[in-house]
Amino acid sequence: MRPNRVAWSFLTAAGLWATSLSPTPSAAQTPPQPDFGACLAQLKGAAAARGISAATFDAVTAGMQPNDVLHFQDEQPEFTTPVWDYMAGLVDQERVDDGQAMLARYGDALGRIEARFGVSRYVLVALWGVESDYGKNLGYRPIVQSLATLSCYGHKPRYYEGELFSALSILQNGDTKPERFVGSWAGAFGQTQFMPSTLARNAVDMDGDGHADIIDSVPDALGSTANYLRKSGWVTGVPWGMEVRLPPGYSGPAGRKAHHPMAFWAARGVKRVDGAPLGAGSAGLLLPAGRNGPAFLVTGNFEAVFAYNAAEIYALAIGHLSDRLRGGGPLATPWPTDDPGLARVERRELQERLAGKGFDIGNRDGVMGTKTRAAIASFQQSLGVKPDGRASASVLKALQDGR
Repeated sequence: MRPNRVAWSFLTAAGLWATSLSPTPSAAQTPPQPDFGACLAQLKGAAAARGISAATFDAVTAGMQPNDVLHFQDEQPEFTTPVWDYMAGLVDQERVDDGQAMLARYGDALGRIEARFGVSRYVLVALWGVESDYGKNLGYRPIVQSLATLSCYGHKPRYYEGELFSALSILQNGDTKPERFVGSWAGAFGQTQFMPSTLARNAVDMDGDGHADIIDSVPDALGSTANYLRKSGWVTGVPWGMEVRLPPGYSGPAGRKAHHPMAFWAARGVKRVDGAPLGAGSAGLLLPAGRNGPAFLVTGNFEAVFAYNAAEIYALAIGHLSDRLRGGGPLATPWPTDDPGLARVERRELQERLAGKGFDIGNRDGVMGTKTRAAIASFQQSLGVKPDGRASASVLKALQDGR
């Protein structure tokens, strides 16, 4: 758990990847039920000190029991998934097509948001696409129940208590309905998966109805996200970064935080892959897969996205998807692997083919959950290869070949 995480994406933290082949935690791992009521009673008193009425607290927590969120605390795919798998699943043609449709649909609202906050519409829509697949996956766990469970039994109870009280304030203010207040395991919710305290600091009512509703109002969600990015240092008119080529044998400085003027990089033979000038300003050199993979000069605006979720490959996915939404192409330099990751349409095909062989893969939705990964591992074992459960091009090819 990283408390500087603004939003815990439903796609990346609770759905698109599973980071373990372990089954659902057993009953022995479930927190002791009798203590939960006593914990809620203590939380009720602390909530009152934060302005939460007893009526609000009781209405939401009546009959509540802890849920199943605790085993997710140590899993975050941004830090456990190969970068080529992560990027293949998040930046695919399907997400580009859907995002361009959203750009057209919400063009007027995005124009107002850009004018007010100066944040690129392409970055906002890319973030929306990565966080909730443009609103298709908002999560399903009740926010208050998850936060109460984590407050009582989680690794960072004080952090989650604060989020719980912010969530209760949202309900008390009428900014959403209790039945709509669902989200990811850690309490993130809405179109762009804000934590409750983040919404409290950045809420924007873009549709003028008197509430900042990031669940059912796309303008409110994107406006609040733009407000957050601006506060995080977004500078209007500056790109997030650009893909570059390094000269042969490059041994100069690297690291996204080691910013130097663009002239510094040009003097060392670093060039944009499209041949355009590097431009003005300063940037750091990001090498997410080392010197043999794609290279990027990233600006301060990359850091603003990084503040949303403190993982370099997350910010890279947002930046690259924003370029694709603007009309750019795939990365020019291939990832240094002979077994690349799969786009979501390929993952669904993989699931269909595994199911056709009699494996129980659960839903055929492109989500690499526990059942799918276990099925892949069993199939790999039958091939005599390492059963790592990874959804890769080689596994799909073997299935297509009828092996």
